[in-house]
Amino acid sequence: MKKLLTRINTYLKGDQALYRPGLLPGQRIYCIGDIHGRYDLLQQLHDLILLDASNYHDSVSAVYIGDYIDRGPQSKQVVDYLLSNPLLDFNSIFLQGNHEQVLLEFLHDPNSATAWFSFGGLSTLISYNIKITGIPSPQQLSSLQIELRENIPNTHIKFFQQLLPYYEKDGYYFVHAGVKPGVQLKKQRLEDMLWIRDKFLNSQRFHGKVIVHGHSITDAPDIHTNRIGIDTGAYDSNILTCLVLENDEKRFLSTTG
Repeated sequence: MKKLLTRINTYLKGDQALYRPGLLPGQRIYCIGDIHGRYDLLQQLHDLILLDASNYHDSVSAVYIGDYIDRGPQSKQVVDYLLSNPLLDFNSIFLQGNHEQVLLEFLHDPNSATAWFSFGGLSTLISYNIKITGIPSPQQLSSLQIELRENIPNTHIKFFQQLLPYYEKDGYYFVHAGVKPGVQLKKQRLEDMLWIRDKFLNSQRFHGKVIVHGHSITDAPDIHTNRIGIDTGAYDSNILTCLVLENDEKRFLSTTG
């Protein structure tokens, strides 16, 4: 009996001690997947969200899972739009994605983010009215950094700098890429939260809360007992997905491909 109680107490010292299934009553969360420069799709999805929430009168939040920029053609427009507070009566939470991390690194040191241009950075530069064709040479990096610094509004830089690494609410933990299995949520490394893939995606381990994430593209929402993936590749598929959470219910809104 003593050994059993010891095992139970050890178990409760982990993240499971904080776990509540679903959301407590009186709140609803709309979680939006990776936008990647698709201002047009974000507008469409916001219209669906506002219509869906029009008859709901309790607490309502919007959680953006990160990757607002790159790949799609309208990165600047996406940030301008989000800064205009389009979901006026919502509590809006903006998480950091790996693409925003790389942009900030480029603004700090142009040589630290040379790979950025191979996974979507060129589209972002073009959206800020920087003329460029093809992958830039190492000799061009410094001048591109200077030009981006001149063209990008300070409000945008502040937006990127203030993005949150994660958000948690009751039984859910929202993060861009995922978490490292076996590590308590409060001890996760930012690098894993922004970049992890296979170790997280292939794990069936319960992480203390249900992890809601983007970063890894699937044709439809990727629903498991321990995680829910909502990156449906909007920049290419035209499908931007929103997970709607209320009590212990889960449903989805999305633009049509």
